[in-house]
Amino acid sequence: MWFFSGRSRNRFSLDNLSSGYRSLTDQLVKVQIVNEVNKDFVIEAIRSIAELITYGDQHDDGTFFELFMEKQVMGEFVRILKISRTMAVSLQLLQTVSILIQNLENEHALYYLFSNEYMNYLITYSFDFRNHDLLSYYISFLRAISRKLDKNTISLLVKTENDEVVSFPLYVEAIRFAFHEESMIRTAVRNLTLNIYIVGDDCVNRYVTSAPHKDYFLNLVTFLQKQCIDLNQLVSDALKSPAQEINSSIFAAVDEIEDSLYYFSDVMSAGIPDVGRLMTDNLLQLLIFPILVPSLTIKAVNDMKSGIVTSLYLLCCILRIVKTKDLANVIAAALLCPLEAFISQSLAKPNGYMSAHEFSHEIKVDAGSPKFDDTHSSGTSQTHPVDFVENGCDYSRLALRETLLYYVTCGDDVQVLGSLCVLATLLQTKELDESMLDALGILPQRKQHKRLLLEALVGEGPSEEQLFSLESNSMRESIGSELDRYLLKLKEKYGVECSFRDVVASPHVHRFQVLDALVSLFCRSNISAETLWEGGWLLRQLLSYSEAEFKSDHLKLLNESYKHCAAALLQEVRGVWPDLLLTVLCDEWKKCKRAIEASSPRKQPKFILLSSQKSSTEGPGESSVSAGEKMCELVKVFVLLYQLQTFSLGKALPDQPPINPPVHVYENVRAKTSGIDSLGPKPGSELRLVDAVPCRIAFERGKERHFFFLPISWGMSGWVVLAEELPLKRNYGVVRIAAPLAGSNPRIDSKHSRWLHLRIRPSTLPLADLSKSEVSGQAKTRALVDGRWTLAFKDEESCKCALSMIIEEISVQVEEVERRLKPLLDIKTNSVHISNQPESESSYTTPSNSL
Repeated sequence: MWFFSGRSRNRFSLDNLSSGYRSLTDQLVKVQIVNEVNKDFVIEAIRSIAELITYGDQHDDGTFFELFMEKQVMGEFVRILKISRTMAVSLQLLQTVSILIQNLENEHALYYLFSNEYMNYLITYSFDFRNHDLLSYYISFLRAISRKLDKNTISLLVKTENDEVVSFPLYVEAIRFAFHEESMIRTAVRNLTLNIYIVGDDCVNRYVTSAPHKDYFLNLVTFLQKQCIDLNQLVSDALKSPAQEINSSIFAAVDEIEDSLYYFSDVMSAGIPDVGRLMTDNLLQLLIFPILVPSLTIKAVNDMKSGIVTSLYLLCCILRIVKTKDLANVIAAALLCPLEAFISQSLAKPNGYMSAHEFSHEIKVDAGSPKFDDTHSSGTSQTHPVDFVENGCDYSRLALRETLLYYVTCGDDVQVLGSLCVLATLLQTKELDESMLDALGILPQRKQHKRLLLEALVGEGPSEEQLFSLESNSMRESIGSELDRYLLKLKEKYGVECSFRDVVASPHVHRFQVLDALVSLFCRSNISAETLWEGGWLLRQLLSYSEAEFKSDHLKLLNESYKHCAAALLQEVRGVWPDLLLTVLCDEWKKCKRAIEASSPRKQPKFILLSSQKSSTEGPGESSVSAGEKMCELVKVFVLLYQLQTFSLGKALPDQPPINPPVHVYENVRAKTSGIDSLGPKPGSELRLVDAVPCRIAFERGKERHFFFLPISWGMSGWVVLAEELPLKRNYGVVRIAAPLAGSNPRIDSKHSRWLHLRIRPSTLPLADLSKSEVSGQAKTRALVDGRWTLAFKDEESCKCALSMIIEEISVQVEEVERRLKPLLDIKTNSVHISNQPESESSYTTPSNSL
C-alpha cells in the first residue's frame, strides 16, 4: 500500500517510511468497525505497518522505534481485534504480530511488544478455533513468543503476588492444545513448553509444578499410556492378519511414542528437579508398574492376557531414551521382584486410567525347548525359571528377570528377541549402577574385574585372592546396600512389597542363570539366526575373557549344537546352492564377527514388533529361493556357533573363515574339451560340441527349437548349456542359453523315457533386496519363480546319457566345494549321492518350458 507513494528510488528513505507509517496508522485509527466492506483495507494496512516496523527496526538507529511507541501500534491492533467481525482480520493480526516478534532486533521494541498486557490479551482472546487455519496461526504466534523468552522478557508475561507467579497465560493456554489430534500442533506446544522450562526462572518453575498446573505432567504420561495401548492393538491386529497398511501404522505409532519419550527426556533434563521427580513417578505408577511389568507374565493372571511383545519394546524404549538414574535403577530393582508384587497394581486403575488387562494379546510358549542346568560350582541352590514353571508352581512368584530368561530359553522368536533386547538395553544403560547390573547377572566381566581390582587397590577386600574370585564379600555388601535402597523406595514410594532376601541369593547364581539361558538358546533350532546373533552379542559382552566362566556343560552343549549345524551345512553342499555357499559363508562370517564384537546390538527395539510378521516364500513345493533362504539362515547359525566355539576355547577369531584356497588349474575333461574357462559360457560365445547331446525344447507353445545340450562344471561353478550348431564349422556351436547346474534336480519323466525334466533356479540369491524391504517396512518384492525345462531327446539312450553327464558334473562341483570347506567342517568323506527319483508322480503330456 505504502509503496505507491513518492518516487520508487526514494521509497525506503526514512522520510518516506515515517510518512507512510503515520498515514497508515492515522487511517487505521479512524476505523470504528471491521466488516466485509472494509476488511481488505484493514488487512492491507496491518500487513504494511508490520513491513514498515520491521524494515525501520533493522535500518534505523531509534527514530522509528520512538514513532512505533508514539502511535501505540499494539494498542491499535488490540482495538481492531475487538471491533472485527471477520475471521480474515484475526488471521492477519496473528500472522502480523508473529512476524514482528520474530524479526524485531531492537531489544527495547521487543520489551514494548511484551509490555502493557497486549500480548496476554491476544493470548487469552477467545478465537474461534473451529477454523483450522486460525488455530495454526495462533499456535505459531505462541511459539514465536516462547522463542524470545529469557529471564527478563518472561517477567513481562506473568503476574506475580508476593514474589510468586499467580498467572502465566502463555503456558496455560498453550498446554490446552498439548494433546491435540494433529501431531504438528502437539510438537509446537512441546517446543513452547521446553522454551519456558529452559529459561530457568525459579518462580516460573514453582508455578508449573504447583497445582493444578502439575497435572500437565500427569496427563503427558496418560497420553503416552493411550499411545502404548493403541500400539499394542496394532501389533495384535498385525499378528492376526499381517498387511502392509498395518505395518505402516505400527511405524507411525512407534515414531509418535519415541517422540513423546524424547520430549519426556528433554523435560526431565531441563533443570527443574520437581519436574524430573513428577515425570519419573508418573511413568512408574501409570505405565510401567500397572501395565508393562505385569504384561511380562508367562501365564494370564486374573484374566489378564499378555501384551509381551509391546511391553518388551516399550521397556527398551523407556530405558534407552529417558536417561535418568532413578528411573533406570527402580526398573532394574523391579525386575528382581516377583510378579505378585505388581498384580494388585495392575488390576487397579490409578486415577481412573487403563489397567493391564486391557493391554493384551495372546502369548505362545514353546514347551519343547531345552531346560536350564541347575547345578553350579558355587554350591548355592537356586530354583531355575524353566524348572519352576514346569513343576506347576505359581507363575506370579517367579522373578521378572527369571521370566525374561524363561522366554530366552523357551519362548518363541519374538519373545526371545524382546527379552534379549531388554537385557542388552539394561547392560548399555549408563545410568544403571554396576551393582544393579551384577544383581541382575549381566555385569560384563571386564567391569567385574575392574571393580575387584579397585577394591584390592584401596584395601576394601579381605585378601588379594578375591581379585580373581567370582564373588567377594565387599561386592555382596555393595550390591545389598544399593538394592536395599531401591527396594525400600519400591515399598515406601510405590507400594511394591519385595524383600532383599527374596530377590538376591547370589549375583554369581544369577550370572550363571543368564549364561545357562544363552547357551540353551544356541541349542535351539526354532529360533532365527538374526535373533541368535543378538544372543551372541550379549554373551560376548558378558564374557570378554574367553572361557573364564564357561562350564564343561556349556562347552559340551555348544559343541553338540555346532556339530549338528556342521552336519546340516554339509548337506547343503549337496543341495540347491553349493556354488554360492562359500560366497555367503565368507560374507556372513564378516557380518557376524562385526555384530558380536560391536559396541551395541545390531537391531533397534522396534524390530521386536515386526519380527513375528515375516512371511514364508514357500509355495506348494519348496522353491529354490526358499531353499536359498534356508541355506543362508543355516550359514548364519553355523558361523555364529563356530565363532562362539572359537571364543569359548580362548582362541583368536580370524577375519576370514579357515577354508582351502581355490586351485589354479582345474582338471575337468569336459570343460577343457569344450573350451570353457573360469568365466563360464556366455551367450554368443563358441564352444566345442564333443560331448553335447542333441535335443528339442519349446519355450513357447507350438514353437519347438533344436539345440545341443551340454552340462559343464568349473571349480565350484556349473552350467547347463543349450547351444546351436554352427553350419559352417563342424562340431562347434554358439551358446544360446546357460543356466545354473546346481539345483537342476534332473529326472526322467515316468511316462516318457525320452523326456528329461530340469529345474532352473536364479543365478543369484535375491535375498539382499528382501532384507532391505523388511528394514524399511515396505512390501516384499515379488518372489521369483523357478523355471522348468523339459528336454526331448531322440531316444531313451540319449536321455540317460544326458542325465548321467549332469550327475557327473554335479559330483565334480560338489567335490570342489567340499574340498574348500574341509578345514572348516573337518570333512572325512567326499562321497556324493544325487537322487534320480522323481519329485512327484505328476507327468507331462507335452514338453512345456519356462524361464
